[in-house]
Amino acid sequence: MLANIETVKALLSQKRRLILAGDESVLRALPAGDWIGGTIPYFMTEDGGMTSRDHVFVTEIPEIARAGRIAVYDETTVSRIAVDSPDNGYTVLIVPAFTRLHREFALDSPRYEEQFFKVVGGWIAGTHLDDIGRIAPKVFVGSTREVLESKGAALHVELPKEYQAKLGIVNIFEQGDGEPIQFPESGFAARECIVRGKRENVLDFVGRTGLDLRLPLVSDLCGTKFNVSIQAADIGKRQVSFYAPVFEGVTYRAAKPIANYAERFIAAIPSDIGQPVFACNCVLNYLHGQLEGRRAGGVFGPMTFGEIAYQLLNQTMVYITVAKRR
Repeated sequence: MLANIETVKALLSQKRRLILAGDESVLRALPAGDWIGGTIPYFMTEDGGMTSRDHVFVTEIPEIARAGRIAVYDETTVSRIAVDSPDNGYTVLIVPAFTRLHREFALDSPRYEEQFFKVVGGWIAGTHLDDIGRIAPKVFVGSTREVLESKGAALHVELPKEYQAKLGIVNIFEQGDGEPIQFPESGFAARECIVRGKRENVLDFVGRTGLDLRLPLVSDLCGTKFNVSIQAADIGKRQVSFYAPVFEGVTYRAAKPIANYAERFIAAIPSDIGQPVFACNCVLNYLHGQLEGRRAGGVFGPMTFGEIAYQLLNQTMVYITVAKRR
């Protein structure tokens, strides 16, 4: 739910365990408590998409949870995130954007031990889009009131044995019919690409194909779609930068255009998930889909600089549900 500072303070005084998203100024105003948080002023609420610098999006750990443990990670320890995650439960990880930790997690998380055997979700903390490059994204540890610019924080939630957590991904993008493109090395930026076996400057490829930079590049790995969103085209450096890394040897195609973001999200969200215990969506969907004031289904949460579902994703919705085992 979206709440003002006084409401959040009241919840913390009741010893509630919370995951918070909001502008840096409001998160700094909160007292110590059993919470983690990350900076972002964009939200999907019950009233639709909203930008606010004086509200906080509150995600509460369910009352059935047996325990909730906060842990801090840097680029040398984040590889333990799934090992530290409870055998029965889930983990929510928040990472500040544009940091070495962000890069390390993005490039190497698919190789972490037990990474795809635990429920590990989360998001990349950001800023107001007007503040990119001027104000650093931050992660908060409520128990100690630490403010982290280079480290991330996770809340490991243990569930009773009769309950089970599941991780879901909603990706409304599909590969288009354009030329396939690969990259000679993995990374968050590229000068060269490989098209039908021949090397080409990325900006030349963009100009030649009329690539819409608002649409992600989409890979299809064994039927699973992964998006890589384009951050900027640098004419001086003749390179393109991305919000998530492209990987060497993976084939991408530009996504098909989306006519109506809100309707596509509503149609893509499974009808039986109820209200997730955690959810986030991408700020690029908010921006390019013109979602301010418009609902995109019945799933609410922060609109972020990247989504975590085992690994870093772009332009998706990620959610975690908890239900009794059948």
